[in-house]
Amino acid sequence: MNPLPQNPVAASGSFAAMKSVPYRLQFIAYVLAMMADNIEHVISYWVVFQKFHSPTLGGFAVLSHWLPFLLFSVVVGGLADRFDPRRIIQCGMLLFIVASSGWGYFFITDTIQMWHAMLLLVIHGCAGVLWQTPNQLLLYDLVGPANLPSAVRLNAMARYLGILVGPAVGGVIMLTLGPSHGIIFNTLFYLPMLLWLFWAPVRDGSVAVRRYAVRGFADILLTMRAIGTQPVLTAMTWLAGLTSFMIGNAYHAQMPGFAGDLGHGDPGVSYSVLLAADAGGALLAGIALESWGRLKGTPRTAILLATFWSVALLGFAAIRIYPVAIALLFFAGFFELSFNTMAQALVQLNAPADMRGRVVGLYNMAGLGMRAFSGITVGVFGAAIGIHWSLGLSAAALLGLLCLLYQRAARTAVG
Repeated sequence: MNPLPQNPVAASGSFAAMKSVPYRLQFIAYVLAMMADNIEHVISYWVVFQKFHSPTLGGFAVLSHWLPFLLFSVVVGGLADRFDPRRIIQCGMLLFIVASSGWGYFFITDTIQMWHAMLLLVIHGCAGVLWQTPNQLLLYDLVGPANLPSAVRLNAMARYLGILVGPAVGGVIMLTLGPSHGIIFNTLFYLPMLLWLFWAPVRDGSVAVRRYAVRGFADILLTMRAIGTQPVLTAMTWLAGLTSFMIGNAYHAQMPGFAGDLGHGDPGVSYSVLLAADAGGALLAGIALESWGRLKGTPRTAILLATFWSVALLGFAAIRIYPVAIALLFFAGFFELSFNTMAQALVQLNAPADMRGRVVGLYNMAGLGMRAFSGITVGVFGAAIGIHWSLGLSAAALLGLLCLLYQRAARTAVG
């Protein structure tokens, strides 16, 4: 196919990215792949827990999911700069299929051992890295800079749709097909993304001539030096790193404990409602921002939205009234999607064209890779002082750091 035009017209109207047919196809494929990702978690975690009853393996599952983003996001971004990002995403889809097929084989033969599970978890984590950073570059190629903020928000909505729908579909698949055959059936949901990428529009090939060679981990230092002179990129990377390191999504893993402490009816139902409130707030944020379209994306606005997120979580950690806790989680989800999508769009729009992949990779390293450590700030400390105190203190510390980051961004804007 011919390369996409490099001078797109200005975005107009609500849901601007949806006016692009290639983007609509990507959106559908992204929802299905994200749903499959969560279905695999539901089935594999349940079977592995029944088999081993190992908290250590549960901790390894978290690390294997996020550490690849910390170690390889910039490297994969460099590869996406140098080569066709569509092919890298397809490699990620193939690894997802290998992981699901591997789980299915070991479940059917009942031969799974601890090291088998650990290997499949690592494969799954590496597949995520090969998917996410190149996919963000693909959005730029599909819609151009004018509609990029809309595409980023809509893809974030797709992610939450997958998170909401995945567990429900996974439960139905386990009941109808059983976990062994169900997780093999799950591989079909990765195929739309894998196949569509053969026909997806390509980037302008003339830009690739000027791109740097891939230097592995040396690219991290190169990228840090490159963005050091660009305040927007520096501020948004710091924002992603601070929010992920201090809190990230570690409070999701502690939600059963919060549900039990709130003491409202059945803990299982309360747990589901709390998670749904967080995801529902995020979905509403995507719809509201797309429909309204007047919230200007600036570093200070993104930091301010992240501040509201930390305040909502601080309140959730402190409150013991169930309806209020639901409302606070709803607002937390709303603000989380808002600041994350705004920061991501700012990074992509301000990244130098010849190293956009590395810059987005560095942002993902901070925003996703640092989540591996949020299990310490919220989870490990929660075991020592209680999850309400650990989340509350983490949110309070993050609030102070975000105020400092906001002041720095304000001085830069005035200067």
